[in-house]
Amino acid sequence: MKLLVTGGAGFIGSAVVDAALASGWQVRVLDSLRSDVHGDAGSPDPRVEFVRADVRDEAAVRSALEGVDVVSHQAAKVGLGVNFSEAPDYVGSNDLGTATLLAAMTAAGIGRLVLASSMVVYGEGAYSGPAGPARPAPRAVADLDAGRFDPLDDGGNPLLPQLIDEGAPLDPRNVYAATKLAQEHLASSWARATGGTAIALRYHNVYGPGMPQNTPYAGVASLFRSAIERGEAPRVFEDGAQRRDFVHVRDVASANLAALTATVNRPPGSFRAFNVGSGVVHTIGELAAAVSRHAGGLTPVVTGEYRLGDVRHITASSAALRAELGWQPSVSFEVGMREFATAPLRAAVR
Repeated sequence: MKLLVTGGAGFIGSAVVDAALASGWQVRVLDSLRSDVHGDAGSPDPRVEFVRADVRDEAAVRSALEGVDVVSHQAAKVGLGVNFSEAPDYVGSNDLGTATLLAAMTAAGIGRLVLASSMVVYGEGAYSGPAGPARPAPRAVADLDAGRFDPLDDGGNPLLPQLIDEGAPLDPRNVYAATKLAQEHLASSWARATGGTAIALRYHNVYGPGMPQNTPYAGVASLFRSAIERGEAPRVFEDGAQRRDFVHVRDVASANLAALTATVNRPPGSFRAFNVGSGVVHTIGELAAAVSRHAGGLTPVVTGEYRLGDVRHITASSAALRAELGWQPSVSFEVGMREFATAPLRAAVR
Protein backbone atom coordinates (compact mmCIF):
# COMPACT_ATOMS: atom_id res chain seq x y z
CA MET A 1 0.00 0.00 0.00
CA LYS A 2 1.51 3.33 -1.07
CA LEU A 3 0.67 6.55 0.75
CA LEU A 4 1.29 10.14 -0.32
CA VAL A 5 1.55 12.59 2.57
CA THR A 6 1.35 16.21 1.47
CA GLY A 7 3.04 18.44 4.01
CA GLY A 8 4.82 15.32 5.24
CA ALA A 9 7.86 17.26 6.48
CA GLY A 10 5.74 19.34 8.85
CA PHE A 11 4.94 18.85 12.52
CA ILE A 12 1.86 16.65 12.13
CA GLY A 13 2.75 15.35 8.67
CA SER A 14 6.07 13.93 9.86
CA ALA A 15 4.30 12.15 12.73
CA VAL A 16 1.89 10.61 10.19
CA VAL A 17 4.89 9.50 8.14
CA ASP A 18 6.52 7.90 11.21
CA ALA A 19 3.33 6.04 12.10
CA ALA A 20 2.77 4.86 8.53
CA LEU A 21 6.32 3.58 8.16
CA ALA A 22 6.07 1.75 11.49
CA SER A 23 2.91 0.07 10.18
CA GLY A 24 4.63 -1.13 6.99
CA TRP A 25 3.30 1.42 4.50
CA GLN A 26 5.32 2.69 1.57
CA VAL A 27 5.43 6.46 1.90
CA ARG A 28 6.04 9.34 -0.48
CA VAL A 29 6.12 12.93 0.80
CA LEU A 30 5.31 16.10 -1.10
CA ASP A 31 6.37 19.25 0.76
CA SER A 32 7.50 22.70 -0.32
CA LEU A 33 9.70 23.16 2.77
CA ARG A 34 8.62 26.81 2.76
CA SER A 35 10.86 28.87 4.98
CA ASP A 36 8.09 30.57 7.00
CA VAL A 37 7.02 27.13 8.22
CA HIS A 38 10.19 25.08 8.34
CA GLY A 39 12.99 27.64 8.72
CA ASP A 40 16.19 25.74 7.98
CA ALA A 41 14.46 22.53 6.98
CA GLY A 42 17.57 20.39 6.76
CA SER A 43 17.57 17.14 4.81
CA PRO A 44 14.38 15.27 3.88
CA ASP A 45 13.59 12.06 5.72
CA PRO A 46 15.80 9.41 4.04
CA ARG A 47 13.24 6.67 4.67
CA VAL A 48 10.72 8.08 2.18
CA GLU A 49 10.51 9.18 -1.42
CA PHE A 50 10.58 12.97 -1.24
CA VAL A 51 9.18 15.45 -3.74
CA ARG A 52 10.02 19.07 -2.98
CA ALA A 53 7.20 21.09 -4.51
CA ASP A 54 4.22 23.25 -3.67
CA VAL A 55 0.87 21.46 -3.62
CA ARG A 56 -0.36 24.08 -6.11
CA ASP A 57 2.18 22.86 -8.70
CA GLU A 58 -0.01 20.76 -10.98
CA ALA A 59 2.80 18.90 -12.73
CA ALA A 60 4.60 18.09 -9.48
CA VAL A 61 1.40 16.84 -7.85
CA ARG A 62 0.59 14.62 -10.83
CA SER A 63 4.07 13.13 -10.64
CA ALA A 64 3.88 12.63 -6.87
CA LEU A 65 0.61 10.69 -7.25
CA GLU A 66 2.05 8.04 -9.58
CA GLY A 67 1.53 4.60 -8.06
CA VAL A 68 -0.21 5.98 -4.96
CA ASP A 69 -3.22 4.23 -3.39
CA VAL A 70 -4.34 6.78 -0.80
CA VAL A 71 -3.54 10.39 0.14
CA SER A 72 -3.08 12.05 3.53
CA HIS A 73 -3.45 15.78 2.85
CA GLN A 74 -1.65 17.63 5.64
CA ALA A 75 -0.20 20.54 3.64
CA ALA A 76 -1.63 23.89 4.76
CA LYS A 77 -0.78 27.32 6.05
CA VAL A 78 -1.92 27.20 9.68
CA GLY A 79 -2.73 29.53 12.56
CA LEU A 80 -4.29 32.96 12.84
CA GLY A 81 -1.38 34.62 11.08
CA VAL A 82 -0.30 38.22 11.52
CA ASN A 83 -3.04 40.25 9.81
CA PHE A 84 -5.64 40.07 7.05
CA SER A 85 -3.10 40.88 4.36
CA GLU A 86 -2.13 37.18 4.54
CA ALA A 87 -5.58 36.11 3.35
CA PRO A 88 -4.49 35.48 -0.27
CA ASP A 89 -1.68 33.19 0.90
CA TYR A 90 -4.02 31.25 3.19
CA VAL A 91 -6.61 30.81 0.44
CA GLY A 92 -4.02 29.92 -2.17
CA SER A 93 -2.06 27.50 -0.01
CA ASN A 94 -5.04 25.78 1.54
CA ASP A 95 -7.93 25.95 -0.92
CA LEU A 96 -6.28 26.22 -4.32
CA GLY A 97 -3.77 23.64 -3.11
CA THR A 98 -6.56 21.25 -2.15
CA ALA A 99 -8.39 21.81 -5.44
CA THR A 100 -5.17 21.12 -7.37
CA LEU A 101 -4.58 17.90 -5.44
CA LEU A 102 -8.16 16.67 -5.88
CA ALA A 103 -8.14 17.37 -9.62
CA ALA A 104 -4.90 15.43 -9.99
CA MET A 105 -6.27 12.55 -7.90
CA THR A 106 -9.30 12.42 -10.18
CA ALA A 107 -7.12 12.25 -13.27
CA ALA A 108 -4.99 9.52 -11.68
CA GLY A 109 -8.00 7.45 -10.59
CA ILE A 110 -7.13 7.71 -6.88
CA GLY A 111 -10.30 7.65 -4.80
CA ARG A 112 -9.21 7.67 -1.14
CA LEU A 113 -8.42 10.81 0.85
CA VAL A 114 -7.84 11.79 4.48
CA LEU A 115 -7.88 15.54 4.99
CA ALA A 116 -6.36 17.45 7.89
CA SER A 117 -9.11 19.76 9.12
CA SER A 118 -9.44 21.66 12.39
CA MET A 119 -11.68 22.49 15.31
CA VAL A 120 -11.63 26.09 14.07
CA VAL A 121 -14.45 25.28 11.62
CA TYR A 122 -16.87 25.37 14.57
CA GLY A 123 -16.05 28.88 15.76
CA GLU A 124 -17.05 28.92 19.40
CA GLY A 125 -17.61 25.60 21.07
CA ALA A 126 -20.85 24.08 22.31
CA TYR A 127 -22.72 25.71 25.20
CA SER A 128 -25.89 25.25 27.19
CA GLY A 129 -27.95 27.91 28.95
CA PRO A 130 -31.26 28.25 30.74
CA ALA A 131 -33.09 27.65 27.46
CA GLY A 132 -30.98 24.64 26.43
CA PRO A 133 -28.22 24.36 23.80
CA ALA A 134 -26.84 27.74 22.70
CA ARG A 135 -24.46 29.11 20.09
CA PRO A 136 -23.13 32.50 21.19
CA ALA A 137 -22.27 35.27 18.79
CA PRO A 138 -18.65 36.45 18.51
CA ARG A 139 -17.56 38.21 21.69
CA ALA A 140 -17.86 41.99 21.69
CA VAL A 141 -14.72 44.10 21.89
CA ALA A 142 -16.26 46.13 24.73
CA ASP A 143 -16.73 42.96 26.78
CA LEU A 144 -13.20 41.77 26.08
CA ASP A 145 -11.75 45.16 27.01
CA ALA A 146 -13.66 45.00 30.28
CA GLY A 147 -12.37 41.50 31.06
CA ARG A 148 -15.72 39.84 30.46
CA PHE A 149 -14.44 36.84 28.55
CA ASP A 150 -17.16 34.21 28.91
CA PRO A 151 -20.00 34.27 26.36
CA LEU A 152 -23.51 35.13 27.53
CA ASP A 153 -26.88 34.37 26.01
CA ASP A 154 -29.15 37.07 24.61
CA GLY A 155 -30.58 37.66 28.07
CA GLY A 156 -27.16 38.19 29.64
CA ASN A 157 -27.14 34.77 31.34
CA PRO A 158 -23.89 32.80 31.61
CA LEU A 159 -23.48 29.88 29.24
CA LEU A 160 -21.92 26.59 30.31
CA PRO A 161 -19.34 25.05 27.91
CA GLN A 162 -19.98 21.51 26.66
CA LEU A 163 -18.17 19.01 24.46
CA ILE A 164 -18.80 19.71 20.78
CA ASP A 165 -19.68 16.96 18.33
CA GLU A 166 -19.56 16.78 14.55
CA GLY A 167 -23.22 17.70 14.17
CA ALA A 168 -22.72 21.19 15.62
CA PRO A 169 -23.23 24.19 13.32
CA LEU A 170 -20.08 25.39 11.57
CA ASP A 171 -19.11 29.02 12.03
CA PRO A 172 -15.52 29.83 10.96
CA ARG A 173 -14.47 33.15 12.47
CA ASN A 174 -11.11 33.93 10.87
CA VAL A 175 -9.39 33.46 7.52
CA TYR A 176 -7.64 30.23 8.50
CA ALA A 177 -10.91 28.75 9.73
CA ALA A 178 -12.69 29.75 6.53
CA THR A 179 -10.04 28.01 4.43
CA LYS A 180 -10.25 24.82 6.48
CA LEU A 181 -14.02 24.66 6.01
CA ALA A 182 -13.55 25.32 2.29
CA GLN A 183 -11.15 22.38 2.16
CA GLU A 184 -13.85 20.17 3.68
CA HIS A 185 -16.40 21.40 1.14
CA LEU A 186 -13.98 20.70 -1.70
CA ALA A 187 -13.31 17.19 -0.41
CA SER A 188 -17.03 16.50 -0.03
CA SER A 189 -17.75 17.77 -3.55
CA TRP A 190 -14.89 15.68 -4.94
CA ALA A 191 -16.21 12.53 -3.25
CA ARG A 192 -19.72 13.03 -4.63
CA ALA A 193 -18.50 13.86 -8.13
CA THR A 194 -16.00 11.02 -8.44
CA GLY A 195 -17.31 8.26 -6.20
CA GLY A 196 -14.28 8.66 -3.98
CA THR A 197 -14.22 8.44 -0.19
CA ALA A 198 -12.98 11.29 1.99
CA ILE A 199 -12.51 11.60 5.73
CA ALA A 200 -11.75 14.95 7.36
CA LEU A 201 -10.09 14.91 10.76
CA ARG A 202 -10.88 17.99 12.82
CA TYR A 203 -7.80 18.29 14.98
CA HIS A 204 -8.16 19.97 18.34
CA ASN A 205 -5.08 21.50 20.05
CA VAL A 206 -2.20 19.33 18.88
CA TYR A 207 1.11 19.39 20.77
CA GLY A 208 4.22 17.26 21.04
CA PRO A 209 7.88 16.90 20.05
CA GLY A 210 8.84 18.65 16.84
CA MET A 211 6.41 21.56 17.13
CA PRO A 212 7.57 24.70 15.35
CA GLN A 213 8.72 27.21 17.93
CA ASN A 214 8.36 30.94 18.31
CA THR A 215 6.44 31.86 15.15
CA PRO A 216 3.12 33.71 14.72
CA TYR A 217 1.66 30.45 13.42
CA ALA A 218 2.75 28.11 16.23
CA GLY A 219 0.35 26.60 18.73
CA VAL A 220 0.08 27.99 22.24
CA ALA A 221 2.02 25.09 23.79
CA SER A 222 4.98 25.89 21.55
CA LEU A 223 4.80 29.60 22.38
CA PHE A 224 4.93 28.78 26.10
CA ARG A 225 7.94 26.49 25.59
CA SER A 226 9.73 29.14 23.55
CA ALA A 227 9.19 31.73 26.29
CA ILE A 228 10.60 29.41 28.94
CA GLU A 229 13.69 28.72 26.83
CA ARG A 230 14.27 32.49 26.55
CA GLY A 231 14.14 32.72 30.35
CA GLU A 232 10.74 34.42 30.27
CA ALA A 233 7.48 33.57 31.99
CA PRO A 234 4.80 32.21 29.66
CA ARG A 235 2.21 34.90 28.98
CA VAL A 236 -1.35 33.62 29.24
CA PHE A 237 -4.04 35.67 27.48
CA GLU A 238 -7.44 36.51 28.94
CA ASP A 239 -7.77 34.96 32.41
CA GLY A 240 -6.26 31.58 31.53
CA ALA A 241 -9.57 29.79 31.98
CA GLN A 242 -10.12 29.11 28.27
CA ARG A 243 -11.06 25.43 27.93
CA ARG A 244 -9.33 23.31 25.30
CA ASP A 245 -8.65 19.69 24.39
CA PHE A 246 -4.90 19.11 24.07
CA VAL A 247 -4.16 16.01 22.00
CA HIS A 248 -0.70 14.53 21.50
CA VAL A 249 0.70 14.45 17.98
CA ARG A 250 1.26 10.67 18.15
CA ASP A 251 -2.43 10.22 18.87
CA VAL A 252 -3.26 12.45 15.90
CA ALA A 253 -0.99 10.29 13.74
CA SER A 254 -2.72 7.11 14.90
CA ALA A 255 -6.09 8.71 14.10
CA ASN A 256 -4.81 9.36 10.59
CA LEU A 257 -3.80 5.72 10.13
CA ALA A 258 -7.21 4.58 11.37
CA ALA A 259 -8.89 6.92 8.88
CA LEU A 260 -6.60 5.94 5.99
CA THR A 261 -7.39 2.28 6.59
CA ALA A 262 -11.12 3.01 6.93
CA THR A 263 -11.32 4.65 3.51
CA VAL A 264 -11.21 1.19 1.95
CA ASN A 265 -14.59 0.26 3.42
CA ARG A 266 -16.44 3.59 3.39
CA PRO A 267 -19.32 3.90 0.89
CA PRO A 268 -18.33 5.33 -2.51
CA GLY A 269 -19.08 9.02 -2.80
CA SER A 270 -19.00 9.53 0.97
CA PHE A 271 -17.54 12.27 3.10
CA ARG A 272 -17.27 12.07 6.90
CA ALA A 273 -15.75 14.46 9.43
CA PHE A 274 -14.43 13.33 12.81
CA ASN A 275 -13.16 15.26 15.82
CA VAL A 276 -9.71 14.24 17.01
CA GLY A 277 -9.19 15.10 20.68
CA SER A 278 -8.11 13.49 23.91
CA GLY A 279 -11.59 13.75 25.41
CA VAL A 280 -10.15 15.42 28.53
CA VAL A 281 -10.67 19.13 29.21
CA HIS A 282 -7.85 21.39 30.41
CA THR A 283 -7.48 25.15 30.49
CA ILE A 284 -4.79 27.17 28.79
CA GLY A 285 -3.67 28.27 32.24
CA GLU A 286 -3.25 24.63 33.24
CA LEU A 287 -1.24 24.00 30.08
CA ALA A 288 1.12 26.91 30.84
CA ALA A 289 1.56 25.74 34.44
CA ALA A 290 2.30 22.15 33.40
CA VAL A 291 4.87 23.15 30.78
CA SER A 292 6.59 25.54 33.22
CA ARG A 293 6.60 22.98 36.01
CA HIS A 294 8.15 20.21 33.94
CA ALA A 295 10.61 22.53 32.17
CA GLY A 296 11.71 24.30 35.34
CA GLY A 297 10.49 27.64 34.01
CA LEU A 298 9.08 30.77 35.59
CA THR A 299 5.51 30.89 36.85
CA PRO A 300 3.14 31.87 34.02
CA VAL A 301 1.78 35.43 33.95
CA VAL A 302 -1.91 35.95 33.23
CA THR A 303 -2.08 39.15 31.17
CA GLY A 304 -5.76 39.83 30.47
CA GLU A 305 -4.80 40.50 26.82
CA TYR A 306 -6.85 38.97 24.03
CA ARG A 307 -6.79 38.34 20.29
CA LEU A 308 -9.79 39.06 18.14
CA GLY A 309 -10.80 35.85 16.38
CA ASP A 310 -9.90 33.63 19.32
CA VAL A 311 -12.75 31.62 20.78
CA ARG A 312 -13.34 31.22 24.49
CA HIS A 313 -14.04 27.52 24.99
CA ILE A 314 -13.91 24.61 22.57
CA THR A 315 -13.49 21.01 23.63
CA ALA A 316 -14.03 17.87 21.62
CA SER A 317 -16.25 14.88 21.73
CA SER A 318 -14.30 12.22 19.85
CA ALA A 319 -16.94 9.57 20.52
CA ALA A 320 -17.70 9.12 16.80
CA LEU A 321 -14.07 8.45 15.91
CA ARG A 322 -13.78 5.94 18.72
CA ALA A 323 -17.03 4.18 17.87
CA GLU A 324 -16.78 4.12 14.06
CA LEU A 325 -13.03 3.66 13.52
CA GLY A 326 -12.00 2.03 16.80
CA TRP A 327 -9.47 4.76 17.62
CA GLN A 328 -8.29 5.48 21.15
CA PRO A 329 -5.84 8.14 22.36
CA SER A 330 -2.88 6.70 24.25
CA VAL A 331 -0.93 9.69 25.66
CA SER A 332 -2.32 11.32 28.82
CA PHE A 333 -2.01 15.05 29.46
CA GLU A 334 0.45 14.57 32.32
CA VAL A 335 2.68 12.14 30.43
CA GLY A 336 2.52 14.23 27.27
CA MET A 337 3.36 17.48 29.04
CA ARG A 338 6.27 15.93 30.90
CA GLU A 339 7.71 14.79 27.57
CA PHE A 340 6.88 18.00 25.73
CA ALA A 341 8.51 20.25 28.33
CA THR A 342 11.99 19.09 27.31
CA ALA A 343 11.42 17.53 23.88
CA PRO A 344 13.21 18.97 20.84
CA LEU A 345 11.28 21.61 18.89
CA ARG A 346 11.85 22.80 15.36
CA ALA A 347 14.24 25.72 15.05
CA ALA A 348 12.65 29.15 15.19
CA VAL A 349 11.70 30.69 11.86
CA ARG A 350 13.60 33.93 11.30
